[in-house]
Amino acid sequence: MKKEDSPRKVPRQKMPEQAPEKRRKNFEEVTLGFSPEMAVMEASRCLECKKPLCVEGCPVGVPIPEFINLIKNKDFSGAVRRIRAKNALPAICGRVCPQENQCEGKCILGKKGESVSIGGLERFLADFERQSGNIELPKKDKSTGSRIAVVGSGPAGLTVAGDLSVKGHDVTMFEAFHKTGGVLVYGIPEFRLPKSIVEAEVGLIEDLGVKIECNTVIGLTSSIDELFEEGFDAVFVAVGAGLPKFMEIPGENLVGVCSANEYLTRTNLMKAYDPNYDTPAPSGKNVVVLGAGNVAMDAARTAMRLGAESVKIVYRRSMAEMPARKEEIHHAEQEGIEFVLLTAPSKFVGNKDGFLSGMECIKMELSEPDESGRRKPVPVKNSEYIIECDLAVIAVGSGANPILAKKEPGIALSKYGYIIADQATGKTSKKAVWAGGDIVTGQATVIEAMGAGRRAADSIDEYLSGGDF
Repeated sequence: MKKEDSPRKVPRQKMPEQAPEKRRKNFEEVTLGFSPEMAVMEASRCLECKKPLCVEGCPVGVPIPEFINLIKNKDFSGAVRRIRAKNALPAICGRVCPQENQCEGKCILGKKGESVSIGGLERFLADFERQSGNIELPKKDKSTGSRIAVVGSGPAGLTVAGDLSVKGHDVTMFEAFHKTGGVLVYGIPEFRLPKSIVEAEVGLIEDLGVKIECNTVIGLTSSIDELFEEGFDAVFVAVGAGLPKFMEIPGENLVGVCSANEYLTRTNLMKAYDPNYDTPAPSGKNVVVLGAGNVAMDAARTAMRLGAESVKIVYRRSMAEMPARKEEIHHAEQEGIEFVLLTAPSKFVGNKDGFLSGMECIKMELSEPDESGRRKPVPVKNSEYIIECDLAVIAVGSGANPILAKKEPGIALSKYGYIIADQATGKTSKKAVWAGGDIVTGQATVIEAMGAGRRAADSIDEYLSGGDF
């Protein structure tokens, strides 16, 4: 290869996206995906490392250099088949996985420049496959006759269901909501992950033979023991971490204060933004969002699209400590979201009718790093002031979904209510019951939940093949 043709000389391809002034008024997808020519150009940047660290950074072990090499040769169908052998949800992962901390974070090109856009290429292939209609599902093993119940249809549940169906087992997935996808549909806005993409990938799981029962709350409509009495041989629990946390400061019961969980569920899953639906959503002209993770960015950008005149993200640390993806922070800034940093709320203020009218805040400063290396925010004396607002969305995290876990005394829980499960297998303290995803780890990434689902599927298959629990 000539020096001037070196992959290091090819710039990272910038994915096209809607202009900020346009997209801040609509719910259509922000990023538009690579064209075939851009995908081939981006793939040409791969160094084809003998020891590909990018694969080590992927929780489900996608053969990244192999599919990128097939893109270089314009064999897009072959490339997506390589991905599907390890990842049943490539269109979703290509859009919402934090690649910069996983596969792309390990890319050698990123040491001195910009890593290969692995997520962008994965998305391109999944979209190419869906749009071409030429989808080749994995071949299924002969039926084993074993029945498995999967509780929850988020990333971990979908992965377990798909893997076990391919292995020849009879799988039924139970979902509490009327739509499958879990956090993928209730938590992530349309402009980051269109529902049609989730529906398409869930449809492929159904094509593998997985049966889905929505509007079924295991823990209320049936217990796990009743599932066994119905003939299921194993149960996988993946009910997520959707219990919202609050600030526990005065005024949280005012009209106009809500959790990000409720705000995003009404907007995303129940389509409150669509005039063809009757779902009401909390609205405001001057909105504050508390928190600085991806959920906070989603809530703030949603509020802007719902017609707010001003949207502020209030965070007690600085920009450097924000846990949200850099891409989401960048998009929020472009769309006009204001960041109020080193500021913490101390109470909500209401009018005589009980409606939110403002939020009292106090300025903060960062201390020296503690033993964990993190700088703790410390209040600045006599720095209180009021931010006028009529809607406050609290996005400071969420806890374990308690409905099923607390009604199953045979399943051991942590002090925070999460299910205790073996990290390598997903086995819980109750025989023939596995668990994985956010209900075990707390809020994590889509691909990490999928990794837990894959390990549990292997363990369940081994158990049903005559292994011990």
